[in-house]
Amino acid sequence: MTSADHVTLFLLLLGLSSAASQPNFVLLFADDLGYGDLGCYGHPTSLTPNLNRLAAGGLRFTDFYCSSPVCSPSRASLLTGRYQTRSGVYPGVLYPDSIGGLPLNETTIAEVLKPVGYATAAVGKWHLGYGANGMYLPTNQGFDQYLGIPYSHDMGPCKNLTCFPPDVKCFGLCDVGTVTVPLMRNEKIVQQPVNFLELEKAYSDFATNFIVTAAQKQQPFFLYYPAHVTHTLPQYAGTRTAGKTLRGPFGDALAEFDHTVGDIMAALEKAGVANNTLVFFTSDNGPELMRMSRGGSAGLLKCGKGTTYDGGMREPAIAYWPGTIQPGVTHELASTLDILPTMARLAEAKLPSVALDGVDITELLIQQGKSKRETMMFYPTNPSELYGLFAVRMGKYKAHFYTQGATHSGTTPDADCPVFAVLKAHDPPLLFDLEMDPSEYYPLSLSGRPDLQTVLEEIRQVKAQFEATIVFAHSEMSKGTDKNLVPCCNPQCSPKPTCCSCA
Repeated sequence: MTSADHVTLFLLLLGLSSAASQPNFVLLFADDLGYGDLGCYGHPTSLTPNLNRLAAGGLRFTDFYCSSPVCSPSRASLLTGRYQTRSGVYPGVLYPDSIGGLPLNETTIAEVLKPVGYATAAVGKWHLGYGANGMYLPTNQGFDQYLGIPYSHDMGPCKNLTCFPPDVKCFGLCDVGTVTVPLMRNEKIVQQPVNFLELEKAYSDFATNFIVTAAQKQQPFFLYYPAHVTHTLPQYAGTRTAGKTLRGPFGDALAEFDHTVGDIMAALEKAGVANNTLVFFTSDNGPELMRMSRGGSAGLLKCGKGTTYDGGMREPAIAYWPGTIQPGVTHELASTLDILPTMARLAEAKLPSVALDGVDITELLIQQGKSKRETMMFYPTNPSELYGLFAVRMGKYKAHFYTQGATHSGTTPDADCPVFAVLKAHDPPLLFDLEMDPSEYYPLSLSGRPDLQTVLEEIRQVKAQFEATIVFAHSEMSKGTDKNLVPCCNPQCSPKPTCCSCA
């Protein structure tokens, strides 16, 4: 009997192979949260009791990666199981007036699950495009319901953005030429500008109502909750957590997110579906170190957001499913790319007929066995066919073919992290043993080490084989911008953008 047969038998014994007992899925996705930000990953003052509880009762990953060090491409890969170069969601991120977005011919997790009976909802930060008449919104990408901000919540004028406490204007730069940030329900703007201090409560109410309603209908569900709060501009926290942590504004914002996670878990318990629900938590990319104490922490990892060092792309991750996933820690390699094929397997849904970069990690989750993922590819924020991959991880080894700093990772003492660390090619590539040196401080010497030369040759072959399969899709970001596309609750009003305001 193959390992796949063992997993299938295990699912049969659990009663998960019949439509009547299809598992529910809750996907929690933090924003700019670093490897060292959670209490369960070692931060001494972060207040994250609910996430800590998931980690204690579930499977905590030490070697889990996103696909990009910035958020639009990372989110595209999470939802499609494909590197952003295949979907065209690169370089950089999408803006309120971007013409492009996640192409509608890409298949999201929601679109995989809907044909087998799932109710689907997204709540929070979309950031995969708005487009003409809201064509790229979640409700056109497989989600039945949506409540949230369709892009990053710092993409608005500073005069309408506040941090914690409410009388402190935003910390950092701002977009002065666009509309105030809207809150959308499905395709309709319900508030502009959004009230940040009440936003998480609105998200919590929406999420818990969706869970309870689906459970009452005995319908399997998929809830996608991509949070805003730990993004560092603007930073906000409602009355439940403002000023109540030892870590300052970032800690208060993180505690706000953790509170909503607690509300969602309580709703699962109340609805009686906690034991039939896979809850998966991770983050979109590493921390924005340029914000200093108001930014996140990559812990012992090198650099942060915007870079292809591990601090930019290795993330905290937790899989929780009472009675099915046994508590523990795994050092196996896994990625956001793997979530779509894994959920499809568990729901007995059909995979999209396209090239997928994700692998099914069901056996890893349920039996804590080996991961099918043997490698991880690292693209920069601006991938190109000219340079290709910046780095490749194979097993415990990571080879950097190119390195480059980023504005997002400025202010750190490490000279490799800021934008002043210009693009540099490495031949031979810098080779690190991430088990011995997770901070990527000490490149391994190849001199007199035929074993490492063999490893490097294998990595080169893996890189060449992978790149031969990649056809770079036309960049969605290269389609440009159109100010007429910016969401406005009074679309016929004048003068814009100041007239775009509604209660």
